Amino acid sequence: MSFDWTKAFSQVAEAPFFQDDPRPKEGDILRVQSLPDLKRFLDWVHIKLCLLKPYFEHDNYPVVDFRELLPSFEADAFEYKELPGFSMVALGRPLKYFQEIFQYDILHCLLDYADETYRDQCPLESSIFAQNTRAFCAHMPKSAQDQFRKDFTDVDVTSLENYAALLPTVLQMDRAHVMSLDSQNDFYLSGVYCSFPSYLDTELKRFGLNIKKFLVGDDRRYERHRNFVYQFLMELYGFPIVSERRTSSALFARRLFRMGEKFMVRVLGQTDRTITSLYSHPEARFYPRVEKIALVGVDKTQTEAIKALGEGGYFIDPDRRVVIVRVLYRQHKYDPNNVRQDRALSVAAQEIIHPITGQAFSRLNLVKDTYSLFLRLNDIVRGEYNGRIVYKRNEIVENTDTHEKKLKFLYSWLSKHQRRIIGYSDEFYSNVVKVLDNYMLNADHYDDFNAVRELYQEVWSKYSYIQQARKVKMLEDLQDRNYKGENLTYQRMLSLFTEILNDLKFEIVNYFDSLVERVLSLGDMILNDRYLLRHYIRKKDTELTTYGQSVKKTYGRLVALLDEFRAIRKIKKEQGIVVPLLAQN
Repeated sequence: MSFDWTKAFSQVAEAPFFQDDPRPKEGDILRVQSLPDLKRFLDWVHIKLCLLKPYFEHDNYPVVDFRELLPSFEADAFEYKELPGFSMVALGRPLKYFQEIFQYDILHCLLDYADETYRDQCPLESSIFAQNTRAFCAHMPKSAQDQFRKDFTDVDVTSLENYAALLPTVLQMDRAHVMSLDSQNDFYLSGVYCSFPSYLDTELKRFGLNIKKFLVGDDRRYERHRNFVYQFLMELYGFPIVSERRTSSALFARRLFRMGEKFMVRVLGQTDRTITSLYSHPEARFYPRVEKIALVGVDKTQTEAIKALGEGGYFIDPDRRVVIVRVLYRQHKYDPNNVRQDRALSVAAQEIIHPITGQAFSRLNLVKDTYSLFLRLNDIVRGEYNGRIVYKRNEIVENTDTHEKKLKFLYSWLSKHQRRIIGYSDEFYSNVVKVLDNYMLNADHYDDFNAVRELYQEVWSKYSYIQQARKVKMLEDLQDRNYKGENLTYQRMLSLFTEILNDLKFEIVNYFDSLVERVLSLGDMILNDRYLLRHYIRKKDTELTTYGQSVKKTYGRLVALLDEFRAIRKIKKEQGIVVPLLAQN
């Protein structure tokens, strides 16, 4: 039995207010008095009218691939102009028109005119409704104005009871709409044609200076690190470097959060087909929470998930295995001491939303499924993958029927999942290495790779960086004397550190200065460990036990290895080795 989108969320409490026609004045009253309640109401309306309705009205609707919801987010391949898009802001307080930091055309609810500041204006209901209608028509094509007046002349367009009916009109506006509290602490539609101030230049430079990637007046350093800073800043707020609508929404949310506002900024892009919400939360101390909702296709290999979702009635299209997915993300502060320092965002939770009851099913892992990631890699090297990727943000590549396309797909796959490969389990990593080595080192492909040597070297550089970075990640874990869940003695820690360092020494034929610098930093932190120095290194051999002498001897080997790394780094710099920035970013 096919799903009827008009019945979506028919069993939720707010269902009577999802109709397309303006509501009569008599009947149920909708009261929304908190941001969580507003978010819940808007979730149902936006999913139904901005995701489900277009899905069933457009043939071949571009369902979101689960990997598109995995950070880091990729550049958009296409813009689907026939699909809806919008942006909005909701503030958990009454608005003060002159004092707000953004521009919008004000709408008035009936309660506004009980305030003394409006005593010079006509309080008649018809006059208020006409004023709101004019505010809408001022930003509509003339051909649509007559129909709008006919439909909404005697309707309170500011009431959330009529929001679903008004939404098709709002979606035609290329600027944001605004919600806030009235004098009775109910949310209402308080403005349209809103512009979000982004101050991109100021925010980007301030953030870059804070994380010490920029220096005042240093143009060359700014040029080297600008893209990294820009990408990291945007990803903190749930986006790649994208369109003005989503960029301004992200930076506006950043500004509201820093001002201590209770707010929600929401945006739906016509390219990503994803409803992204950024909102304040009591547990969010440093950044607003980031949440995404999209229609996602479940991979056919996830048989157990497909069975569970089918039995629970979660599919909106069983043939294409499409479900409504909500993903909540966790932000990470920039950490220069972490080899995965480009990690701004990670998946904190995910759930599938039931299309009728709205209930959330959270016991499945669709987005972070490593088995699906590994199968995707296998399909790429076999030439059996038929999707599309954006190579280096400017070239769309479809399918993998040639070695050149395979290498471009591999480059994008490694870039997308770089920090996951660095941090995931040994089993996952060994499977990835096996597949990549079998393909990249296959003598049968020598002539094919030679024809696209530069591309092959780019992929190999990215792969080498990940291999070396994983070893550096192991060194980071050893620094805390905890390795794969094992609490280590100083002897065991030093032995493993020197062992990994010795292996890494022979791999830096592909030289990445940032990794070598991190290795030296980690080594110095261990060499300067106060307990280690006081109890082992600064004591005479005659004062040490056999164990202590072993610790001191291993410490000496580590000193020698770090000296070798310093010598290698010096030679590379003298030779003018240029760090391959692509591999690091």
